[in-house]
Amino acid sequence: MARIGIVTTHPSHFTAADPDRDSAPLVAALRERGAEADSLVWRDEDVDWAGYDLLVLRSPWDWVEQPAAFAAWLDRVGALTTVLNPPALVRWNMDKRYLEELGAAGVAVVPTVFAEGEDALTAALDAADTEHVVLKPVIGAGSAQTGLFRRDDPAALALGREILAGGGTVMVQPEVPELSEGREKALYTIDGAFTHAVAKGALLARGGGLRGGVYQENPQLVPVSEHERRFAEHTLATIAQVSGEERPPLYARIDTVDSAAHGLVLLEAELFEPTYNLHLVPEVVEEFAAAILARA
Repeated sequence: MARIGIVTTHPSHFTAADPDRDSAPLVAALRERGAEADSLVWRDEDVDWAGYDLLVLRSPWDWVEQPAAFAAWLDRVGALTTVLNPPALVRWNMDKRYLEELGAAGVAVVPTVFAEGEDALTAALDAADTEHVVLKPVIGAGSAQTGLFRRDDPAALALGREILAGGGTVMVQPEVPELSEGREKALYTIDGAFTHAVAKGALLARGGGLRGGVYQENPQLVPVSEHERRFAEHTLATIAQVSGEERPPLYARIDTVDSAAHGLVLLEAELFEPTYNLHLVPEVVEEFAAAILARA
């Protein structure tokens, strides 16, 4: 009997607006298939990680509060048992400068300037060719320290300085109107095969902050075109190329937007913590569980 750990965050981290809807259904499906499955908090020092045949990262969402500790945990636990997605791939995915690598390798990505100092930050804001810009850190999640501002708004520079002061690198991107209209699409895959797509709605308010004041997605199933599917496949193939992984990731979410200004572009590739919105696609729970057991 395989012993599987689904790795998550302490329940106190989740909110009614941003719950973990995936871990419990996966644990239940694995148990129904005869596995011994548990939901595990990655920060829990009492867990015997070596006692599990496979650990599947699903919602360790508070990693961003202590990225160095999370990276160290990946190294330590990865030496004791199998972790998916693989620790090396996860560490690569933790820093959004991977977008630069994917862009250089032929994936169309949203135009991004990576500013490592204030001179580069002010230059990026001055050179922006859209009225509004998005700023965010290269290491972050849940739209923390992310804002949509007029490029000449002092609040934009203030946010960039805040990120730099914390030792981070600032990403400066043009506003994509289609994103502000809620037309981002998240394409999900299991073992490299497309399963479903979701639009989660617009999150950022102009002038800084989140719409409604809290991080809250409004996920809705949406259709995808053959072009979008091929784009996701190409992105996964390029990820394998630049990361050196031989197999496609167990799971991946490819965030895209099809824009008038830039065409179909990659926003992010989520390879270790994407919400799968399994409550919208209960049939995918079984597919996910089967794929996990096939790798145990």
